[in-house]
Amino acid sequence: MDLTSRAAALDTEHRDTDLRHLFRLPPGVYLDGNSLGALPAAVPGAVHEVVDRHWGQDLIASWNRHGWWSAPQRVGDRIGRLVGAAPGQVVVGDTTSVALFQAVSAALTLRPDRRAIVIDPASFPTDLYVVAGLAELTGHHVVTASPDGIPALLDSRSDVAVVVASHVDFRTGRLWDLPTVTRAAHRAGAITVWDLSHSAGAVPVELDRHEVDLAVGCGYKYLNGGPGAPAFTYVGHRHQAGYVPAIRAWHGHAEPFAMEPTHRFADDVARARGGTPPMLSLLALEAALGVFDGLDIDDVRRRSSSLTGFLIEALDELAPEVEVVTPRDPEARGSHVSVAHPQAYGMSQALIARGVTGDFRAPDLLRLGVGAPYLTHRDVLHAVRQLRAVLDGGEAEALDGPRRTVT
Repeated sequence: MDLTSRAAALDTEHRDTDLRHLFRLPPGVYLDGNSLGALPAAVPGAVHEVVDRHWGQDLIASWNRHGWWSAPQRVGDRIGRLVGAAPGQVVVGDTTSVALFQAVSAALTLRPDRRAIVIDPASFPTDLYVVAGLAELTGHHVVTASPDGIPALLDSRSDVAVVVASHVDFRTGRLWDLPTVTRAAHRAGAITVWDLSHSAGAVPVELDRHEVDLAVGCGYKYLNGGPGAPAFTYVGHRHQAGYVPAIRAWHGHAEPFAMEPTHRFADDVARARGGTPPMLSLLALEAALGVFDGLDIDDVRRRSSSLTGFLIEALDELAPEVEVVTPRDPEARGSHVSVAHPQAYGMSQALIARGVTGDFRAPDLLRLGVGAPYLTHRDVLHAVRQLRAVLDGGEAEALDGPRRTVT
């Protein structure tokens, strides 16, 4: 069967999870959902309601009348369903950087007699920066290891307090073995902090099932919450009583409106709340999560795996000169496909000019992110055919100049 027929057959097979009608999609093919998810159609109206009525008319009364105060935990529970967390374990409100700082700092207090933090050296740079900064502040030292090497590392030492790892490698799309790494950390007496930024909303995580300790993730990639959407923090029930993050803000206080001069943590996951959250962004995220209503994350995963698998198949046949660096095993990849090529930057810019939006990561990777709810196999095939045309026309070489603009 040729690629055109394959695309049509696969779209028919997965038609039950085609949710394009729930999004406002730009012209062309959008393959950058791993950086910024597409706009759910319900969000503009929801944001207008918040601005016009909540803020414009009801003002401060909206904290109670429109549920602003409860939103961080209410929205957290909706995300919790997508990452396998029972209610009462997820809050939303800070940036991913702040959420990670808070989670790692709290994890260190749970293992006060240990002085090492393990992190993957290929982690997203912010994760490396946050961990390095905390180590400097607290007198800990950083040990680096790839997630597949962490179990052996932990078997050889007893000083590891915290293991910090990303579920999906942001460059290659490699999906790491969260259950195995988590079990190894627990055998060694360490606390796990997982960054789910590139898996939440695309890959089943099953935090409770695998007894993950702490996790964070952003709201603007596969959760489609919009630019700068607030991040979420997961604190497993068994750790909530001892969860003591470094920044102690008033929303995490046991009695926030008592306005006491000293801090007392709330008894439940509310202790992970920070200061006043960005309500416009938080409520936009809440509206965006509506696209997942009635949808099982396993169904999203099946569609994603089919799309990324077909993308790799089309690349192999139509653009064999690019190197697919994302694992071909569907169990070992997230929801984006990365290809290596010396002119990857020029390729990304030429594709954008042709209406296909992916992104570039130095030094030589073109990333093609699959937002499964709003992409089809026909879209994927069209994107690869445009890449073939870029290569045939020498367009990548012509545009591979100063890299000032990167999507």
